[in-house]
Amino acid sequence: MKANRAYRLILTRGGRAPALLADTDRVDHIEVVEIDSGEVILFWDRPPQGASKLARALRADLSQLEAEEFLARWAEPVGE
Repeated sequence: MKANRAYRLILTRGGRAPALLADTDRVDHIEVVEIDSGEVILFWDRPPQGASKLARALRADLSQLEAEEFLARWAEPVGE
């Protein structure tokens, strides 16, 4: 099963401004939620620009990888 059928990506911004104009103290939250159970399986707090880049990479992998491959790839710690 494709990862985008098993998981949902939620990006919560810490403010209204786009990432490029955001305050340097702002923190954005990224969650990957299992659709069947509704539980958060992966979670990151990142500065706005880092969160945008991470969300883009996660969306790409959600659409391309199988669910098990996606988890194996992203369960490892991700650098800033």
